[in-house]
Amino acid sequence: MRRAVSFFTVLLLCLGAATPARAQGRPQFRPAVLGTGPDSLINRIDGAALMKAGQQDGAIMFCSLTAKDGRLVESRTYRPMPDSDALEKEVRRCLEDTKVTPAIYNYQPVEVLFYGTVVFRIVNAKPRVRIYLHQDPVELKKESDFVGPQPIFGGDSRFMGLHAPQEEHVVPVTGIVDLGLKVDAKGNPTEMRIIKEDPPLLGFGAAALEDFAGAKFVPAFRDGDPAECDTVLPVVYGTDS
Repeated sequence: MRRAVSFFTVLLLCLGAATPARAQGRPQFRPAVLGTGPDSLINRIDGAALMKAGQQDGAIMFCSLTAKDGRLVESRTYRPMPDSDALEKEVRRCLEDTKVTPAIYNYQPVEVLFYGTVVFRIVNAKPRVRIYLHQDPVELKKESDFVGPQPIFGGDSRFMGLHAPQEEHVVPVTGIVDLGLKVDAKGNPTEMRIIKEDPPLLGFGAAALEDFAGAKFVPAFRDGDPAECDTVLPVVYGTDS
């Protein structure tokens, strides 16, 4: 009888351990998103100061390692539009102290890579800042309500960060790979392909395929709901990758 009581006690404890996240009202999936508080990136970028500094229409992409509590641990910017120096400087400044709403995968907070594109325009003599949480050129052109898939660190995801090719170079080389991804609505990649690598023939494409092999993703979100996607994920390798 003791064994039966012990068994059911353990079973109840296990069931209880498996369900508290749902009881707390967490969704199964949620991408890291900007949030609305004073620490949100959209509320920290000073559009008026950019306009005063002479910034015209411009754009810059960024990627951040995002902790489970929403802190941006490490960030980098890349692929600026021409004459976007002031915007890039401002985005870098703001990313240092930005917090986001953390990502959730299977009801648990997770660490992810957080991708975005900041677009600055002057409209009717006033500054306008838009931030899109993806870097897909087609979706950017359409200004879609789309959040790209976010690669997860740890758990059942084998993604462990970016590891640049080990070849010796005379000077430090930065590489960028456009990784084509198909990801289902549960965050499972179904196809991965190299669309472009720059510079070519230095191993950056192969490094990207190896780094993302076995990765899981917080799925893409379209119009507020998880969705399968066929998208482009720029993967940037610097001297510190």
